[in-house]
Amino acid sequence: MVWIIGILGGLLLGSIVSWLATLHLRRRAREEAARVIELGRREAEIEKQKLINEATREADQIRADARAEATRAELETESRLREIRSHEESLARLDHELTVQEQKLERERAAVLQAREAVRGMSKNVRKTMESLAGMGVDEVRESLREEVRRECEEELRKLRQSLLDRSEQEIEREARELLVSTMQRLTTRSLNDLTATIVSLPNDDMKGRIIGREGRNIKCFEAATGTTLLIDESPQMVLISSFDPVRRQVARIALEGLVADGRIHPASIEEFVANAEKEVEASVRSAGEEAVAKVKITAVHPEVIQLLGRLRFRFSFTQNALDHSIEVGLLAGMIASEMGLDPEPARRAGLFHDIGKSMDAEYEGSHATAGAEFLKRHGESAIVVNAVAAHHEEVPAESIYAGIVVLADTISAVRPGARAESLGAYIERLERLEKLALSFEGVKSAFAVHAGREVRVLVSPEKVDDAGARVLARDLRRRIEDELQYPSTIKITVIREQRYTETAT
Repeated sequence: MVWIIGILGGLLLGSIVSWLATLHLRRRAREEAARVIELGRREAEIEKQKLINEATREADQIRADARAEATRAELETESRLREIRSHEESLARLDHELTVQEQKLERERAAVLQAREAVRGMSKNVRKTMESLAGMGVDEVRESLREEVRRECEEELRKLRQSLLDRSEQEIEREARELLVSTMQRLTTRSLNDLTATIVSLPNDDMKGRIIGREGRNIKCFEAATGTTLLIDESPQMVLISSFDPVRRQVARIALEGLVADGRIHPASIEEFVANAEKEVEASVRSAGEEAVAKVKITAVHPEVIQLLGRLRFRFSFTQNALDHSIEVGLLAGMIASEMGLDPEPARRAGLFHDIGKSMDAEYEGSHATAGAEFLKRHGESAIVVNAVAAHHEEVPAESIYAGIVVLADTISAVRPGARAESLGAYIERLERLEKLALSFEGVKSAFAVHAGREVRVLVSPEKVDDAGARVLARDLRRRIEDELQYPSTIKITVIREQRYTETAT
């Protein structure tokens, strides 16, 4: 009986233990399920935040693209406005030409009337002469006729000499104009209006703090590695890179864009991205130099010259790209030399290399013309090319005609429409200097610079300056303008000498 009770007690105890174990397992299962559910909820929240961040980045990129498109639209609008202004200037020029033609016809009409009066005066003089001859002897008549013929011959000789001088200048000018037009028509180039500002867009404003870093260590490391200055202000989602060296500015831009895209910004990564950007820019510089040499069709160029030439890709002069300007000058110089029957190879080389000194470091002394010439001389260029480069700003005497060709090609490339921009202050100062130079001549009453400084009209006192003196004054003013002023394109000089006689009939 006892053993039966023991068995029943054991069975009861086992059932209780089993029931308790089952309850424990169920509780653990519920806890595990709750944990799994919580983990799934957290993963869903993380995925949700990630999707929100991606959507935000896409929206920021769309806004940046929209701003870039708006900027391009503004530039296109500005370009169209410049074209409209150019057409307006053409219309003004045509209007001026019509005015000049009307004035010319009026002067011819006045000359005809004056000639008619002169004929009447001559008739009276002949009558008086005949009356005076009636009371003269043979010797007196002979001497009077000799004196009259001498005066007439002197006047004819003066007019003939002046006509020959004018014809010679006109023929030289016509031949030069035909040569330049023939050359310029063979080279068509686009108008250069490249922007020089270096701005890097950021995905969000939080990136500015990461660029600056703790206590500014990131921005200090970046500026020290690139040699530039980062300007971080209140402008949304952008950073301005400032440096006088355009190559360093380009390296800084590439490095900063890489750091922003990578997201890891600290001194080690900054040095890594700057080193990669320097390699990329050097490769780009070398490629640009090789392309320029190939476009101008010259050979046997030293690699150091090619490398230095490619650095001009990042330099601008009044919004005109220095490398494109050098290529254009090289092509123009070669064409002018061909038109003149000379060897175009030295002209192309000198034209392409004429501004290479602009890309040299500050440690080289002298102007960019002389520094570039010394550099080319050390790297095997001929004496003709070296002198043409050194003399293209007339700092040293020209030793060959190729120097003059380079000067001419450089001027054509710089002053063609749309090549370079001029500030309003410099434009006004140039017009004032032109008018003051004209007023410095004796006998000039007033002077006006018109047509954006492409023409100066000079009014002289008829009592102090005669017709021959007016012609001499125009020539002297042209020479002084060429010697003393710097100006784009050409300047037309018009000297006006006018006499008016007014009477009132009552």
